Amino acid sequence: MAQFEWPWQYEFPPFFTLQPNLETQKKQVTAWCDLVLAYHKHHKIYTLDVKEAVSSPIFNNSKIQRKLSEEEVTKILDALSAKGNIEWSDKTKTRCMVMWRTPAEWGDLIYKWAIKHGMKNTVCTLYEIANGNDTKGEEFSGLEDWLLSRALKTLQRQQKAELISFDGNEGVKFF
Repeated sequence: MAQFEWPWQYEFPPFFTLQPNLETQKKQVTAWCDLVLAYHKHHKIYTLDVKEAVSSPIFNNSKIQRKLSEEEVTKILDALSAKGNIEWSDKTKTRCMVMWRTPAEWGDLIYKWAIKHGMKNTVCTLYEIANGNDTKGEEFSGLEDWLLSRALKTLQRQQKAELISFDGNEGVKFF
């Protein structure tokens, strides 16, 4: 896997202090949101614990000895929540699920793959889609169950697929 490329701001100490000027802060929060999504996409991380994140490389640059506070991290995550890229797992906002693509976008990728590989009117298990040999190298390979399920539900609403259960397994039939 290629090494993650940090944006230029990551080496700029003021980036780690939310600025008092609201226009500047808005741009800064947008840059943080982009960084969070890029980092999670690169590393294929779908969950974030706020307490752990404060110490992680994403919010803690040990090279310049700067880090964001838990409160600042939560503010950035709230901005991502407003954009639909994260969903809080609890009311106290200690953990969240990260979606660098929306469920609909994941659904479109999966559907294009299914059509391209002649899977129309065929049943696939959810495990095959996320972990099968046929999906290795696809962007959705390794997708966590909760997000895969949401993606497939968007296809079901569009009448492009139907979720089914059989013999204790979950699957999907593409139309």
